[in-house]
Amino acid sequence: MCTGADHTIHRARHHFGWDKAIAPVMHVEPGARLSFECLDAACGHFTPQSTVADVATLASDTINPVTGPVFVDGAEPGDALKVTIEAFEPSGFGWTANIPGFGLLADQFPDPALHLWRYDVAGRVPALFGANARVPLKPFAGTIGVAPAAPGRHSVVPPRRVGGNLDIRDLAAGTTLYLPVEVAGALFSIGDTHAAQGDGEVCGTAIESAMTVALKLDLVKQAGLSMPRFTTPGPVTRHLDGAGYEVTTGVGPDLQEGARTALAGMIELIAREHGLAPVDAYMLCSVCGDLRISEIVDAPNWVVSFYFPRAVFA
Repeated sequence: MCTGADHTIHRARHHFGWDKAIAPVMHVEPGARLSFECLDAACGHFTPQSTVADVATLASDTINPVTGPVFVDGAEPGDALKVTIEAFEPSGFGWTANIPGFGLLADQFPDPALHLWRYDVAGRVPALFGANARVPLKPFAGTIGVAPAAPGRHSVVPPRRVGGNLDIRDLAAGTTLYLPVEVAGALFSIGDTHAAQGDGEVCGTAIESAMTVALKLDLVKQAGLSMPRFTTPGPVTRHLDGAGYEVTTGVGPDLQEGARTALAGMIELIAREHGLAPVDAYMLCSVCGDLRISEIVDAPNWVVSFYFPRAVFA
């Protein structure tokens, strides 16, 4: 549970995009422990009563709201903001969608699709997908970062050297993240919380789910950090390793095309062996399958692999 925080930043104190001109909602000293109420990536657009028709009415200018920003006293350009992620308190409801025009295989899946999730907040048991698939949960924040120095509003969609929409599933409880500071006070914000996601988030969405995040903010003075880095508290895949993996590959001179080929192969395999519609297999791959670069030195062809955990159908 997210207890013991010095301050709570409520979900109403959110913003869209990154802009150093956004007034901070709070000033804190280094070492402060904070609780952030985070909205989901659709800003509450989807509810347990939603249907696939609601995908078409999703507003592009209100995606990925982030709670904040918080001004950290003493933070200056050249420093690193040390973010110790302590705990997540999930809501129990989430969604995954295929949004037309978005995702690694957008050209192959032009029609909208929506899956609504209910999961056990206390026990964190795997969430059901259809009759047979069970997806292990690993809550994390998809978007976490500080304000860039460049003036004006910057889209929240692409990740940046100051963090943002990183979508790294290992930014989970126990992880320590270091972010380059570009403006006074750092102006830290967080949101886009996920209950589970595979490496690559291939259809463009994870198990998107509102939740509260507890963390601590510290400073590393004049760290000279050029890009985000993080430290995990232990193994990062063991929760899915028990039954092994099905793996498909893409081989060729282009990593993007290799990733597309590997993913398409896995979608075909899952649909054939487990009776899922291809678009459902696509969304399932996004929430629990992993894209990996297996080889990038043997020119002219590289190897991308897609790992799907057999435990999901065990």
